[in-house]
Amino acid sequence: MESSSIDLANNRFQDAVEKLKSAKILLRENQSKDSLSRSYYAMFSAVRALLALKNVDSSKHSGIISLFNLHFVKTKAVSTEAGRVLKKAQHSRERSDYGDYVVVTKEEAENQVKDAEKLLLEIKAILEKKIGTIEVML
Repeated sequence: MESSSIDLANNRFQDAVEKLKSAKILLRENQSKDSLSRSYYAMFSAVRALLALKNVDSSKHSGIISLFNLHFVKTKAVSTEAGRVLKKAQHSRERSDYGDYVVVTKEEAENQVKDAEKLLLEIKAILEKKIGTIEVML
C-alpha cells in the first residue's frame, strides 16, 4: 500500500474525529440541526478514509456512498448496519440543511451522533488492521 494513500486515510480519519467532536459540542449547546450535519460529515469523512486505501473517490456524496457499499458493505468488510446508518444520515442531513421549516429533535441528533460514533469505531478498527495504530481518541 502506498504511503500517500495511508497518509490520506489518516488525514481523513482525523477529520472525521474532529467533526464528531464538533457534533457533540453542538448537541450539548442544543444546536440539533447543526449537530446532525456534523455527525453526518464525520461518517462521510471516515468512509472516505477507507476509500483512500482502495484509491477510489467521488466528487458526489451519492458516489462516495455507492463506493462504500460496493467495496466494504457488499464484501462484508463492514456491517450492513454501517451502510444503512450512512444512507439514513445522508438523508437526514439533506432534509435538515435544505428543507424549510425542518425541526430536528435533540433525540434525533443524539441518535445520529451515537450512530456516527459506532461507525467511526468500526472504521477505525479496519484502518488499524490495514495500516497500524491510529493515534486518535473518539
